[in-house]
Amino acid sequence: MRVALINPVARRLEGYHTMGSKIPHLGLQVLAKLAPSGHQVDIIDEIFGSETTDESLRPDRYDLVGITSFTSTVTRAYEIAAMCRQRGLTTIMGGPHAWACPDEAARYCDSVAIGECDEIWPEIIADAAAGRLAKRYEGGLPELTHGLGEAAQDLQPINGQYDVACIQTSRGCPVNCDYCGVTLFNGAKIRRRPMDEIVAEWNKITKPFVFVVDDNFFGTNTKHAEWAKALCRRLISDGKKRLWFSQTTINMGNDQEGLRLAYRAGCRGMFVGFESFSAETLEGLGKRFNRRLLDDYQKLVDGYHKCRVSLFGAFIVGGPADGVETVAETALQSVRLGVDTIQITNLTPLPGTRLYQRLMDEGRIFATNYPEDWERYTFTETVYTPEQMTPEELDESMFELRHAAANEPWVWKRTLRTLLRTRSLTSALFIHGMNKGWKRMAKIQARIDAAQYAHLFDGNGASAARRAKVRKAFKLINR
Repeated sequence: MRVALINPVARRLEGYHTMGSKIPHLGLQVLAKLAPSGHQVDIIDEIFGSETTDESLRPDRYDLVGITSFTSTVTRAYEIAAMCRQRGLTTIMGGPHAWACPDEAARYCDSVAIGECDEIWPEIIADAAAGRLAKRYEGGLPELTHGLGEAAQDLQPINGQYDVACIQTSRGCPVNCDYCGVTLFNGAKIRRRPMDEIVAEWNKITKPFVFVVDDNFFGTNTKHAEWAKALCRRLISDGKKRLWFSQTTINMGNDQEGLRLAYRAGCRGMFVGFESFSAETLEGLGKRFNRRLLDDYQKLVDGYHKCRVSLFGAFIVGGPADGVETVAETALQSVRLGVDTIQITNLTPLPGTRLYQRLMDEGRIFATNYPEDWERYTFTETVYTPEQMTPEELDESMFELRHAAANEPWVWKRTLRTLLRTRSLTSALFIHGMNKGWKRMAKIQARIDAAQYAHLFDGNGASAARRAKVRKAFKLINR
């Protein structure tokens, strides 16, 4: 049987996906690896454009089309499914949005797969080949043994080539934030793959840089940390030399042994969700893990830098205590803290999360013309009414941030600062690439938004003072 696996891209996000590094959709590579022998599997990734999707999905070329989707890309996913239905192609949809809204997805596709599909994917292919595809399949939370979680590292999309590689060593996160679906989708328990299987896959990778896509690489307790350190030791002793980047919680800054091992194993950066400098907002978003460590942020950031590891800090604005000054204050405080790359996004209530349900119950989500409005859930647009400001005020303050990022000469300054703090040229070069990518994306979005927000640059009121604060964040090198 001939199978096409599709990663759709929303039109509103196309600039974000087509600038910078081309990162694999690991889930599709994992499914391709699990397909039984005798079946042909192709990946079409729309980060390289949508032309191949429209041209290639024909009954004379494929028998089954699998479409994954996040919430922001599901509108495009449904367009693809409608095109397939018109052409007589069988479709199945999976991924986070289909898990959260299976009945909605079922209106557009022949079948819906809910949850992790590693164990049931061979069954799905067999059913499709026999013409008995079920309307719905439900995967569980399997132990990641006997090859589950391994990706087809040599498989590239038919419409492009990825720049980096991805690998996953574990799934699940115990932090359980209100706005995040990872704990709901992948479980609170961190499930680990066998180290021998991880190292074997690691050594098959041909790309020089790897994104380790674990939701929480280091974990939240001593047992989690010891496993992560043991893996780093294995990569040092048995793994091919590669540079890599992963995601973890802020507490890793307290473990100098773990950070030094990670650096020796090739780690040059960690993505950490700080989310907020406000205790009230952290509590209101269910980020109690960070709430307990809020007073230690500086010490923890310094801990990363002492071990030569750079820090990609993520912040969310729109929580209970956040107002019109919060974006500017967050940008300034994060730079003073020493964060090397900063991501500040709009709080976005994704379906399936406790945040979404709470805001819906309170009548505060206004972007509800589904499925069209799902395309607005991009983390760059406000789709609900915050408590301390209007949606327009939040969007305006985010535009001010993007405008400053697009126009201030800050990238090389931040690279130099990272070099001085980490004493690592490779960590600084990693940060340079990340910040160049952010600047490119900021320029794209700032151009799109310029006409709508031109009025912000008139006069010398509070908005002017706020913009000056944002610009200051991009001028700072030291605290």
